[in-house]
Amino acid sequence: MQVPRAPVGHPFRRAAPQMPRGTAVRLVAHLDDLDLPVGGILLGERVLTLDVLAERAGLREELAILDPRGLLVEDEDLVETRAALERALANGVVGVPAASLRPAPPLEPGKVICVGQNYAGHVREQGLPLPTRPMLFAKFANAVVGDGDPVIRPATTHALDLEAELAVVIGRRARRVTAAAALAHVAGYMTANDISARDLQGSPPALREGERGDGQWLRAKGSDTFLPLGPCLVTADELGDPGDLRVRGFHTPTAGPAAGREVQVQDGRTSDMVFGVADLVAFISASITLEPGDLVITGTPSGVGVFRDPPVFLAPGDVVRVEVEGIGSVTNPIIDADESVPAGSPAARLLAARAAGTRTSPGPV
Repeated sequence: MQVPRAPVGHPFRRAAPQMPRGTAVRLVAHLDDLDLPVGGILLGERVLTLDVLAERAGLREELAILDPRGLLVEDEDLVETRAALERALANGVVGVPAASLRPAPPLEPGKVICVGQNYAGHVREQGLPLPTRPMLFAKFANAVVGDGDPVIRPATTHALDLEAELAVVIGRRARRVTAAAALAHVAGYMTANDISARDLQGSPPALREGERGDGQWLRAKGSDTFLPLGPCLVTADELGDPGDLRVRGFHTPTAGPAAGREVQVQDGRTSDMVFGVADLVAFISASITLEPGDLVITGTPSGVGVFRDPPVFLAPGDVVRVEVEGIGSVTNPIIDADESVPAGSPAARLLAARAAGTRTSPGPV
């Protein structure tokens, strides 16, 4: 039976107020000399750090020491940051090479609220009816890692899986907002990978004889490193309408017929969402106040490993990559609980290449 698509009049198919816009911004983060995350603006392969915007373009010094979440809190709509960026670009300030900085995840979120079974194709591959309201669960900040960081397969699971997702970043406090007003509270978007332990989750194809799941999803979804985010926070004005973006997931296995070769396993579009961004923000904010820097992880398309025939799970040595159109991709090696990887595996090669990377001289700003 054909699963129905979201109807005309669905939040993805109607206009909604947006935050006031200026210069489009792609926020990133890097570690300073004290190993604290601070923000910057990505311009191609270079970064305009906030301290440079303070020195060369008049950004308030109080803002120059903040990470992206702090910037969203203290600079509503990024008004001051956008103005400083415009001045910097007008004055020929070019920033520093991104490779000269120590990268950090683009956001250390407050709340992380996730949505399950929110793509019609993903619902269909499970043989379930469409949900009548969003299914919510949570992750915590301990799960966040950035592009290139290892994902740990804990000793408590043998059925690790990936989920490519669009992440929504809240920019204004949202409490009991309507769907019509919801997008005015969205600062921007990121790419996310909702790493999942399917055996802990209790998915039948992942369970060995005698096993059972936890009965809830906290360990299955919220374990350390289970939320890769990145590669940047793209402001809503740059991304535009999030209603028909391509969302893909890729797996490079370390063993088997496709060993060492990247295989596309997910290929969906956000137009397949059951509940759009506006409806999700409205539904969540009816009972949970969303603050600047909170995340809504919006669900995954079909093709996840647990529902393949036969099921395919992630193993130490593998590499996963997820990608959202207009934002970019996030790539992560899978390592074992003792942080080991098989020698010569895709993950080992990725980690070696990252370790060999040298910080270059910043050069002119």
